[in-house]
Amino acid sequence: MADDNNVRFTKREALFYHETIRPGKIEIIASKPMATQRDLSLAYSPGVAAPVEAIYEDPSKAYDYTAKGNLVAVITNGTAILGMGNLGALASKPVMEGKAVLFKRFADVDSIDIELATEDPEAFINAVALMEPTFGGINLEDIKAPECFIIEQTLRERMKIPVMHDDQHGTAIIAAAGLINACHLTGRKLDEIKVTVNGAGASALACTSLIKSMGVRHENVTVCDSKGVIYVGREGIDQFKSAHAVETDKRTLDEAIKGADVFLGLSVAGAVSQSMIMSMAPRPIIFAMANPDPEITPDDVHAVRSDAIVATGRSDYPNQVNNVLGFPFIFRGALDVRATAINEEMKIAAARAIADLARETVPDEVAAAYGRAQQFGTEYIIPSPFDPRLIERVSMAVAKAAMDSGVAQKPIEDFEAYGVKLKSRLNPTTAVLTQVFDAVKRNPKRVVFAEAEEDVVLRAAIQFRDFGYGTPVLVGRTQAVKDKLIELAVDDPDSFEIQNSADSDYVPAMVDYLYKRLQRRGQTARDVKRLVNQNRNVFAAALVALGHGDAMISGLTRTFAQTMKEVRLVLDPKPDHIPFGIHLMIGKDYTVFLADTTINERPSAEDLAYIAKETAAVARRLGHEPRVAFLSFSTFGNPSGKWLEPIRDAVAILDSENPGFEYEGEMAPDAALNPKVMANYPFSRLSQPANVLIMPGLQSANVSAKLLRELGGNATIGPMLIGMEKPVQIAPMTSIAPDVLQLAVLAAAGVVG
Repeated sequence: MADDNNVRFTKREALFYHETIRPGKIEIIASKPMATQRDLSLAYSPGVAAPVEAIYEDPSKAYDYTAKGNLVAVITNGTAILGMGNLGALASKPVMEGKAVLFKRFADVDSIDIELATEDPEAFINAVALMEPTFGGINLEDIKAPECFIIEQTLRERMKIPVMHDDQHGTAIIAAAGLINACHLTGRKLDEIKVTVNGAGASALACTSLIKSMGVRHENVTVCDSKGVIYVGREGIDQFKSAHAVETDKRTLDEAIKGADVFLGLSVAGAVSQSMIMSMAPRPIIFAMANPDPEITPDDVHAVRSDAIVATGRSDYPNQVNNVLGFPFIFRGALDVRATAINEEMKIAAARAIADLARETVPDEVAAAYGRAQQFGTEYIIPSPFDPRLIERVSMAVAKAAMDSGVAQKPIEDFEAYGVKLKSRLNPTTAVLTQVFDAVKRNPKRVVFAEAEEDVVLRAAIQFRDFGYGTPVLVGRTQAVKDKLIELAVDDPDSFEIQNSADSDYVPAMVDYLYKRLQRRGQTARDVKRLVNQNRNVFAAALVALGHGDAMISGLTRTFAQTMKEVRLVLDPKPDHIPFGIHLMIGKDYTVFLADTTINERPSAEDLAYIAKETAAVARRLGHEPRVAFLSFSTFGNPSGKWLEPIRDAVAILDSENPGFEYEGEMAPDAALNPKVMANYPFSRLSQPANVLIMPGLQSANVSAKLLRELGGNATIGPMLIGMEKPVQIAPMTSIAPDVLQLAVLAAAGVVG
């Protein structure tokens, strides 16, 4: 088992993740139409000649006519892969692809990974420098010290685009932000603190250099490596370590940490003892950032020093020093002003922006799922990586610093407009769903997987447990499920809970419960027992009804309608609720909610109004301000038709209730979604294109959802079942394991139930 930052998974599941759907984690998608011969002629020959000539005459036009201005290369030689060491360039590719994905996910920066098969710094430098025409920025990664210092410095001097070695500066920037806030909370000033650093690799020395640039005095910083204190006159150290040597008679970490205000650790697990912590100054600040296990755990620190502020690199403790808080937004700001470098001023600006953000009120969507301290304090000195404000605050700060320091080639004239543009780059659904998944990890649930003999379902159930979301309750024939688990390379099949209706101790109670429900619906006691024994959906739903599971997931072996019919034998809707389904269509920078796509064939006006209000509530819980459109073939009466009255009456119902969100109808899809068409209706109450689409009937809704899923090319979640008394989700029969897992987690979270 792998166990890093409290996220548990098997090697098999990690390999499956990287292999499934299509190998790897990235793909190239054309940003222009490629449908016709004319499109192809414009994209390549002869149309491409025009931008070629323009760029030849003015090289800066490359930023206007190509993707260069939003393209960052993630480059390594694989000599220091995570905490795994020198495993070579090819082995580093999964990590570099992952870094490229993070660039896109957090800052909408296009990124491509490049692995260079050389350990010769000069060859590496030459190869990267030759690629300057291609990229807007270079992110160096996983290169061992001291070569990384030489490589980065030389490339910064030779290239006129931003170059940053994130292993050095990313950690340094986030640690510096945390240090600013820890000093604020303890009443310290940077130019007065005494700091002990343990570790003298790339990250540790970058942290040391940055805090000195921010005001910490050189003579107040003692750096230790594996052989002890780096002092003036010590032999056998390179120029990068010797730059931080100080006059001191201390020779060991034990001696150096005595009386220190701050400890910065980027070394190895267990390097610091409780006695060392006890010897530090009052209200010590401890950043134990060794990966994956810290130099000393927060629990061990607090056992001897209740007055300490502690940060680590782990997500299962407060105050995580996580590079993703920095590098995507630093490059975003640098690219947007066409900076020629990422300099010290830009790094300091990023650190201060991150520190300032932590002192502000935490957004509701983050606070709801963060699960620990939610306001600035000793356990919240660094913001959550999923705070949606990071892209705006950090990118703007970096852009301003680039302009002020003279490295910006395209200064921003309107920062207010720039802020709006930054916020629009990201779809809030992704961030909120991540928070939902994290919340389930902190409050794990028992989810019943009704079709556990199916490979797809079983893979999802395994991931549900391995990723820490809770306990999967597997419904199926005991030996058949165990055989499948073994087939899927599970080492401990007996550790899974399997519920088999043929021998479950719960069956008598289920029969009693169901007979009371169904005896006046033509069901005899024998009929009910047969249902429980032979129908897995009935059995699974009964497990949930009797409290043996918190939620259930089904749908792979039966149609939605059939599965829903079987579940309804056992479970009812919530009081005064109408069950219905929602599909989420998630694009690059938008999310659309479609309802009702599964249950109500011809909803009444009251049903439509109810569905609109409930879907708007789901949209809000997933980070969106709802704008509801009641769709039709008609737009405000043109053309006329006999099925329009329920839609108009639904709008009238909302008019009388003042529901607190924008809504409009009846309207065709283009009038709801296309700004140019919307402009033809200045009286419309929608300020922007709709993001909640209420369909007039099940036929149009279901067809639309499935067409969009098959032809749209965007991520689809759902259908998500709303309105049942217990959390139930019914996956499409075409689902793959990630789809089932996602619905299972949503069921566990109760976000959409």
